[in-house]
Amino acid sequence: MSQFARPFLLIRQCVSWLCAATVFCSAGAWAQGAGEPDFQSLAQEWLRGATEAVQPSGVTPLRLDVKVGSLDSRLKLAPCGNVEPYLPPGSRLWGRTRVGLRCVDGISRWNVSLPVTVNAFGPAWVIKGTVPAGATLTENDVVEAEVNWAEEAAPVLRDRALWVGQTATRVLTTGQAVRQGMVRPAQVFQAGAQVRVVAQGAGFQISSEAQALSAGVVGQTARVRMDNGKVSSGVVLDIRTVKIDL
Repeated sequence: MSQFARPFLLIRQCVSWLCAATVFCSAGAWAQGAGEPDFQSLAQEWLRGATEAVQPSGVTPLRLDVKVGSLDSRLKLAPCGNVEPYLPPGSRLWGRTRVGLRCVDGISRWNVSLPVTVNAFGPAWVIKGTVPAGATLTENDVVEAEVNWAEEAAPVLRDRALWVGQTATRVLTTGQAVRQGMVRPAQVFQAGAQVRVVAQGAGFQISSEAQALSAGVVGQTARVRMDNGKVSSGVVLDIRTVKIDL
């Protein structure tokens, strides 16, 4: 699992969870002759419960703002004994999305959807100036502020370790929350550089010099050619060290 995805793991899993957790969802009853049900309230109650259940861990609870639109007034739906809310396939739980409503107990098994907007406000690291593409992001480049986490699909990088010392993938401007995709691990050496290879096995460790055959990015794999001509791959530890497990 990517370290960037960790803060939003529950949210990325929410689609399958929500589809299965019908016992958690509030269902609306609409008996014959009982009048038109309040679909907006039903959808809003369901959304609040669902989004609160999948809030990211390790951060201050986000402040949710749920707005539900209306059904097309031209729709004429048959009475239903049980209306079940659900998240349509491919839809997001946050931001601008839709909530499905389906009749599971009625003469006509209809299925409709409501437009909704779910905002989630909470603290995040925000760019306070301009960071050029390729520059290393530091704590001096950001300030803490409240943002709408749901404004974009990319997860917010709340944990400092996920962005400090990493390289901006594009120009970052004032007011942008630091999100996944805005930074990447920094390259520490180029192909052709002389590096030190640390080979580690059961109870022993040896080191030798080698030539890098690919660029080195901390935490990622790089290929090296040993003095004896053998080509190996290992994980880049720092500016000139590659670790190979034997």
